[in-house]
This record gives sequence, C-alpha cells and structure tokens, in this order.
Amino acid sequence: MTTRRTFLKQNSILAAGAWAAGAAPFVIAETRSEPTSPIAETIHGKLRGRTENRIHVFRGIHYGADTSGKHRFMPPQKPAPWQGTRDALAWGACAPQPLPSGNFDYTRADLWAYFPGGQSEDCLVLNVWTPGLKDGGKRAVMFAIHGGGFNSGTGNNAVFNGGNLARRYNVVVVSVNHRLGALGFLQLGQFAPEFAHSGNVGMMDLVAALQWVRENIETFGGDPNRVLIFGQSGGGGKACNLMVMPSAKGLFQRAAIESGASLRSGTRENAEKGAEQLLTQLALPKSRFRELQDPPFDLIIGAGTASRGRFGPFVDGEVIPRNPFDPDAPSISADVPVLAGTNLQDLNLMRTDYSIDDATAEQELKATLGADTARIWAAYRRAAPKETAAQLWGRIVSDHGIRATTKTLIERKAALGHAPGFLYLLEWPAPYMGGRYGSVHGTDVPLIFLNPEAWLLTAGSKQSGVVADAMSAAFVSFAKTGVPGTRELPWPAFNPGTKPTMIFDVTSGVKNDPDHDLLALLPPSKGGFF
Repeated sequence: MTTRRTFLKQNSILAAGAWAAGAAPFVIAETRSEPTSPIAETIHGKLRGRTENRIHVFRGIHYGADTSGKHRFMPPQKPAPWQGTRDALAWGACAPQPLPSGNFDYTRADLWAYFPGGQSEDCLVLNVWTPGLKDGGKRAVMFAIHGGGFNSGTGNNAVFNGGNLARRYNVVVVSVNHRLGALGFLQLGQFAPEFAHSGNVGMMDLVAALQWVRENIETFGGDPNRVLIFGQSGGGGKACNLMVMPSAKGLFQRAAIESGASLRSGTRENAEKGAEQLLTQLALPKSRFRELQDPPFDLIIGAGTASRGRFGPFVDGEVIPRNPFDPDAPSISADVPVLAGTNLQDLNLMRTDYSIDDATAEQELKATLGADTARIWAAYRRAAPKETAAQLWGRIVSDHGIRATTKTLIERKAALGHAPGFLYLLEWPAPYMGGRYGSVHGTDVPLIFLNPEAWLLTAGSKQSGVVADAMSAAFVSFAKTGVPGTRELPWPAFNPGTKPTMIFDVTSGVKNDPDHDLLALLPPSKGGFF
C-alpha cells in the first residue's frame, strides 16, 4: 500500500504541490518592492508592511499568542498589545510538522526553504495582501486555509501569494497558519477537564484568526461582512468544520471547498484512541500525561507520526457539535452560500507508477471498488479513449470517492433551501511532462491564486493562464457577491433537477449532470477524503 510518506519520498515534484508544506521546488516570481513602508494600526498595535508591485503586504502578523509550554494543547489566547510600530516584513513561523522527507531534524540548513519562517509553536500568524489601507474600500476578503490534511502545510507557501489576486480584482487576501497534528488535535480531555478542548484547538485557532479579521480588516481596506473562507484538500475539510462551529458563526459569509469535502468529522472514540497511542509511543503513563507540555515540539510531532495517530477535528458536542454535512447540511450556516468542486484525476496524487497498462489499472481498481470493475473500466475507456491507464484509474477512483462526496455535500446544501450551492469540476490537465498526471490534486490552487508559475506542474503553459483567468474570476465573484457566475461565464446554482456543474478547462462552461451514466455505474462511496 502506498502511504503518504512513501509518496512524498518517491514523488518530489508532486510532493511540492499546493497540498504539501514545502515551498522549495516552487518557482517564486520576483517581487519589486517600492520605497514606501505602509503602516497599519490594529487593535493590538501598529504594523509596518512593505509595498510590492503596488500591493501592501504584511507578513507574520500574530493573531494569537505563543502556544508552547503551558499553553500547549490549550485554546488560543490573544496576542499581547505592543507599543510603537512592529515590523510585519518577514514570514511568521509555520506550525511544527514533519519535513517532506519524513525526518525530524529541525536543525537542517534547508528548513527555511521548505518552511519560510521556520517552525515554532509561536505559529498563530497570518499574512495580508491589500490594494489600500484605511481608505474605506470595503473590499471582499478572501481568507485562504492551506491544505496538507490536518498534519502539514503552511499559508506561507508560494502558491498562496495573494498579490496577483489583490492587484487584478481589488480584493484583500489573507493566508493563515494554525496548529497541526498532535499539537493541534490531541484529545486529552478524558484525563482532565481543563484539557476538554485540546483535540480541537487547531480549529479554534482558525476561529481566532477569523475574529482577528473581524476586528482589524477594515484598517486593511477590507469588509468584515464579505469574508470568504476557502481551502483545498485539508483546507476544504477545515472550511466544512468551520460551518458547524458556533464560535465561527457570523465571521464569514461564503465558503468554498476545493477537493476537500468532508461530510463527517472525527469521533471522540478515535480521538481518545490517538492520544493513548501517542502516550504509548512515548512510554508515558496516563497519570503523567501533563508532561506532554514539557518536551520540545519535535518529540511530540515525531511520536504522533510514529504512533500512526490520525489527528484531526472531531465531534465533541461543543466546539464542533455535529458532523459538517451528515446527515444533512448544517442549519447554523444555512445563510452561507457554498461553492465546491474537484479535479478530474484528483487522486492520481497517490500513484507512484504512471506507466501501467489497462489490465493492471483495472486489477488495481478491484481493491477500491469491490464491484464489476471490468464493466466500469470498459465504459470509462469508451468515454475517454485517449487517456492513459494511470489517468483513467485516477479519474475512476476520484469519481467514486472525492467527487461523489463533493456532489453529496452540494446536494444536501441545495436541499436545505436557503443559500445556494454551486458545483464545479476542473478537467484541464496540468501540462508538466505532457500532462501525464492529469488534473491532479492541487492543480486548482495556483490557478485560483493567479500563480500558475509557482508550481512546476502548472508552469510554462499559455493554457494555464486561460484556465487561471476563468477560475480566479469565478472565485472572486463568489467572494464579492455570493455568486460565482460572471458576465463572461454564467453559472446557475445547483438544483436536483438539472444538476448544473461548471466545467473548468481551456474552454469553460456549464454542463447539466455531466458523466451521469458513468457515475451511475460506480458503487456507493463510503464518503470522505480524509
């Protein structure tokens, strides 16, 4: 079985994708700094930013206090106010997490190449790109949540550079870091009541960041009443969970989920089991669990990985009172429009061998589908005779899993009968190596951010600019109005009759219930991607 770590080792190009933590393999466009030093006054103190290509950029802004020591596993606290003007010129710290190579040597010289800003538990930071300050601009705010599941990733990644979006569309872009892995999702409440929320503090961090936006974004020319939360992969899963959190209600007005639909969150049983596994890995008795607040963070991250704990948010009845979209769409966010979609070969990310033939690919499908794979393969092959076996395999497993889950989410949103839902599919294949990966997991992120040159798979193609124009315009329209359709590219809301779906490609447009006959051949999905 291919594990995520094996994949990271064997596929360094894809591992550098938008879902991963590393930024070293990205092509980072040179920015031109102007001699101005913009000053923004937040409720905690003044910040000095930098103007880059006419956009004011503030990096490493603390929305929360240091989470190390006795603050480890505890809900986030507001940062202490400061006097004078603090520089916001450099990246803040990334959340502690394994390096892409899977080792835990945090003294490595190339650490900052993978994680701009380094790693620290003082990681409750965000970055802002804006065209104007204190100008009453009331701009839509695009709050980007990074992917990487719930264990890796950073908002400092080059693909999340918000300069191009802010400059072209006159919006404010925010990217964010928050606690991950065992430091963000280790449930210890079964041992002592003061740790009741430790298993969801990573999600509580995101709420704290949204509260910072609510309190400060007008200074940065943004509108606190037009905030879009959006994220790819794990970032989409986090957006789903935010939609059921009472503490997040009113802090955002639209939500977009890219290849990360989560119908269900974790369970208390599994969360508590993960804590016990980590304690066992460290040979630490339950009676001494408080000692987990003492050692360096790399010991906790390493033990969490070695114990094979599956750390992520879970339904605790309070912070996360229910599953995000199971059995139905949440009423607490009924007034929030939702945009969700997937990529055609999303799960090709998990492959290591792209040279397989049809017979081998069909055989591999049996482990996933447990159904009449010969009939399914034959039907898909007739529909896509030019796709490679690896591409077709990726398409089928994606249709069965992440695409089916995403469609279910939008169907349930539409059934709620309040704010609309919108469904899309990205079919355009990333051009790298002749497009052998297809439209793989992460292809959408550099396109939406107008940064196709920031990821090797989408760089160097005129087509990438065309698709980026269409996707970015739709996401910005959604941020501004709650409707992703534009004059150039109309996009009706999803309904159970015609099931309109936006197809993003070199030529984009809406299709009603695309691939209906193929999808009907697939067995029911078990749901979820995480």
